[in-house]
Amino acid sequence: MLVTNNRMNRVYNFIDLFAGAGGLSEGFIQAGFNAIAHVEMNRFASSTLETRLAYHYLKSKRGYMKYYYEYERGKITREELFSHVPENITKTVINAEMSKDTIQGIFKEIDEIMQINSIDDVDLIIGGPPCQAYSLVGRAQSSHMLIPMHEDPRNELYLMYTRFLKKYRPKMFVFENVAGIKTARGGLAFKNLQAQLKRVGYEIECHEQNAKDFGVLQNRKRVIIIGWRKGSNFYYPNFKAVKSDSLVNDLLSDLPVLERGTENNIYAVAYSQASNYIKKNGIRTKYDVLTHHIVRNNTLKDIEIYRRAILAWNNGHNRLRYDELPDELITHKNRTAFTDRFKVVEGDLAYCHTVLAHLSKDGHYFIHPDINQCRSISVREAARLQSFPDSYYFEGNRTSQFVQIGNAVPPLMAKKIAESILKELEESTDL
Repeated sequence: MLVTNNRMNRVYNFIDLFAGAGGLSEGFIQAGFNAIAHVEMNRFASSTLETRLAYHYLKSKRGYMKYYYEYERGKITREELFSHVPENITKTVINAEMSKDTIQGIFKEIDEIMQINSIDDVDLIIGGPPCQAYSLVGRAQSSHMLIPMHEDPRNELYLMYTRFLKKYRPKMFVFENVAGIKTARGGLAFKNLQAQLKRVGYEIECHEQNAKDFGVLQNRKRVIIIGWRKGSNFYYPNFKAVKSDSLVNDLLSDLPVLERGTENNIYAVAYSQASNYIKKNGIRTKYDVLTHHIVRNNTLKDIEIYRRAILAWNNGHNRLRYDELPDELITHKNRTAFTDRFKVVEGDLAYCHTVLAHLSKDGHYFIHPDINQCRSISVREAARLQSFPDSYYFEGNRTSQFVQIGNAVPPLMAKKIAESILKELEESTDL
């Protein structure tokens, strides 16, 4: 939702590049920042961003949230939902691929948005290029790809990021990516990135951060680069680790039991019975409508493998090895690579392993810890592991929803980063 700045009640404005489904943006909006524009090439993720902006707008208007809930329940169409939302809200989502050929057109759209809303300055740019080109898993699989990893054009998308820095001269920026960016192409990609960020006039500092240190119940390592204009008095925040006494099961316990291949969007327990973690972090509120609690079907072989994997985990936290399965359960010729391809979500621990976009291919790496259900996790469960609130509605089919969730920055992590950035901006004399 666009807000005009004023000196008495300063609102800080940001642009989100390579925005995805909006996990990073959500954290900054929750912290009080105003989104000027989101730039995202995927049409489903762009639609998700539009829907989320509609949510924030309707939430700000007394009595209007009923339309959002009706949309979640399938009682009104998307067109009917957006009939209650000003057109300028959705126009802030720019569904375009960033390239040398398109960037001037994107600049023009953003300039028009700023002019219409009387916004003079961009305080912050956030986002990070698609991580697949830098991911360690991606490089491990590059021999099977049509385009070798070193020739992937996504390697150079950081240059688009620096073009935005050069044009809009934000006070600060936040650049997020996978840890593999530091070693991709023998470290050359990361070296070039840092050089370009400095060349356009910014001091930078880079540290690897883990989502579990920000209150997210997930072990998710990411590189966070924060930059500020040379000569200013900003700095890299000192993020204090958040210690949670909750378990991953606290994210799952209030959701209904699912049969494989089914959907059930009725909460298993009342809001008052939901875990403290769910309520404290705003993942579920008393007014929420449950959506996306749907799971894929599984073959009989997969079900038996899931059962064995859950039993192994429950018996001393042992992991099932694919190469140790009996021949009748083996379907892949390669028994030596990815022997941990079947993995149970660590429900009885303080955090689970990293949620990946590979969920869109199959759910073998994210098996629900309840042996009575013996299935992969649902879309909503994946969203919760990423700390998305239940009010977050993901557009597109199930495959697209899993991709959007797996690629996202956990909103809870993003909010903690945003709060630290906001504190610097408010305390700074360099405005």
